[in-house]
Amino acid sequence: MAVTAAHAWQGYHCESRLVRTAAPRIAPVVLVGGAFQTKETWGRIETGFLAHADVLAVDLPGSGRADVLPDRHGVDFLADALCHILDETGIQEANVVGGSYGTAVAYTLAQRHPDRVQKMVLAGTMTFIPDHVRAATGRAIELLYAGRMEDFADQVLDLLLNPHPAGPVTAGARIRQTMRRRLLALPPQEAEQAVANTTRLLTRQTLDMTVAPSMPVLVTTGEHDHFTTPDLCRALAATCADSWFTTVTDADHMMPFERSTEVVDLCTRFFTGQSLTGLDYARDAERVSLPATLA
Repeated sequence: MAVTAAHAWQGYHCESRLVRTAAPRIAPVVLVGGAFQTKETWGRIETGFLAHADVLAVDLPGSGRADVLPDRHGVDFLADALCHILDETGIQEANVVGGSYGTAVAYTLAQRHPDRVQKMVLAGTMTFIPDHVRAATGRAIELLYAGRMEDFADQVLDLLLNPHPAGPVTAGARIRQTMRRRLLALPPQEAEQAVANTTRLLTRQTLDMTVAPSMPVLVTTGEHDHFTTPDLCRALAATCADSWFTTVTDADHMMPFERSTEVVDLCTRFFTGQSLTGLDYARDAERVSLPATLA
């Protein structure tokens, strides 16, 4: 049974959704979503993790049912808000899964509050905003401001879903259709959130790379991701003290929802210390960084 709770951080309303399982065998899994995602939209991913752990999903300031967060606040503000939610839900240490925009929050949480993160998975991430993403993302906001919702939806979808993948993305058409409906019916508050969050992404340094997260980290994305490309994701993995990197086949940037069963399996293997090599859906798993004690 899901328990939804309201929280307040530095004057901003935010929310959490905690679902407990009968016999958890690993630390709680905390889900931090990306753009246009709420704590209720994890679907099969939440259900899959419940076979192994309690699951906490969050609407941090700037997302879902939380308040709009002005872009003057950085990712550190969001990471501290997430830590506050962990405090209020009684979760001392968690396995954290960040998706897309949420990866910056998860990464910063691991830097600022390392005692709260047991292991971390980052799905679809980068160390900086490259020009091809910056220009297209700015254009999406211009279209939203102009009220050109059809063009706005197409622009966002072509960013997040590869329109010309080099291989199959079987679930891509279904995900595109679902997301298009959501974008065309975007509520005014979520539109305002999107503008503030995108401005934050484009105008502020997203990540501080001077402090390497110390816990084990897995970085992954779809093999056809043209937004946070595999090369960009691997570069982020190289900034961590103990990291793995792999891509998931038959997927692009929306990989967590295109291949949710495989994503849950991959994350669970990582959280429980099982091998990540030799998997049909992730054939290129590699150890990127070793902890100093092993190196």
